[in-house]
Amino acid sequence: MLPPDSRFEESAVAESAEKVEEPPLFKVLLHNDDFTTMEFVVWVLQSVFNMPEQQAIQVMLNVHVKGIGVAGVYTYEIAEMKVARTTELAQEQEYPLLCTMERA
Repeated sequence: MLPPDSRFEESAVAESAEKVEEPPLFKVLLHNDDFTTMEFVVWVLQSVFNMPEQQAIQVMLNVHVKGIGVAGVYTYEIAEMKVARTTELAQEQEYPLLCTMERA
């Protein structure tokens, strides 16, 4: 019979050999429209996505010029929460700002 200590050491080694997978990441996207103001988009990027002002302006310009911009990349739950919060804020201000997420 093996001493109890070696039994636990063996199981600890087996557990540590398992590879832990990183959770998939999702891009949160803002879509351009003809009604939402640039100022509101910058404000959302600063308040919901914690962006510094200059970065928020750059993302807003991407949305304005290219039609879409990446607000951030997060795990599913966080991305989902940011999409919901952005949509809620836009609706409160009666803006049709579309915020979606897709796998990164």
